[in-house]
Amino acid sequence: MTMTPVSPLIRFGTSSFSSSDWVGPFYPEGTQPAEFLSYYASQFDTVEVDATYYRIPSREMVDSWVDKTPAGFLISAKFPRSIVHGGEKATPNREVILQGDETFKERDKFLNVMSRLGDRCGKLLIQFPYFNKSVFPGKNEFIDRLDAFLGELPTTFRYAVEIRNKAWLSKAYAEMLRKHDVSLVLVDQAWMPHADEIEKKFDPITTDFCYIRLIGDRKEIEKITKTWEKEVLFQMDRLTRWSEFLLKLTERQIPTLVYINNHFAGHAPATLRRLKELFEQAGK
Repeated sequence: MTMTPVSPLIRFGTSSFSSSDWVGPFYPEGTQPAEFLSYYASQFDTVEVDATYYRIPSREMVDSWVDKTPAGFLISAKFPRSIVHGGEKATPNREVILQGDETFKERDKFLNVMSRLGDRCGKLLIQFPYFNKSVFPGKNEFIDRLDAFLGELPTTFRYAVEIRNKAWLSKAYAEMLRKHDVSLVLVDQAWMPHADEIEKKFDPITTDFCYIRLIGDRKEIEKITKTWEKEVLFQMDRLTRWSEFLLKLTERQIPTLVYINNHFAGHAPATLRRLKELFEQAGK
């Protein structure tokens, strides 16, 4: 049974739906991978697709996502790694990241296939890795390049940008995103500040929607587990903070997408339900 919305403004989903470890605790026993999305969409009303970061999907793949989901379901997707990272190995390639000659072909191919989602298309996530000084010596070169890149994007889609250099989060950065009508992604990730810390410095809401990702600490959780059938970290304090922040967003009438990764607590569907319950309690 699909979860009844606590607020029509807030949608809760997970980052990916393809984990085989969810068969049993979330997907019914015997569920085949081809059936995952259909079942997922009977429980939740949005998902963030991680696979597009690694490979631009085929037209047939995107069409299958549409066929397996009901009207009103939203599919958000990550921009390809070739655009936001560029490097063949772990180290990002500054000569490629967001550079027109290097990435526009990939950008256009990605956007073209995403257009097949039609009204199921959520937001497109431009997620950057952490950049050390060997990639970008300072924030200005990166932000200028991002500013130019965002200015070239077609407005037929809506975008959200995630950076992982916490020192680069500033009022000026938020204003640049606001200029392009793009969302500043709020993350719960190992070294990044929580949304309630950011809002003490500047308003992190940069457009008419908010995009939130509960990512967690991959290194910490993988010391405990590398399978994702149950929650293994107790994250109630952080989830309570998020529920209180979400309540503020509803008071401001800001539509919000919240996506939860397995690495946050160990089993994203259970964490999603936990956060949803806390949010419901906070609103009473």
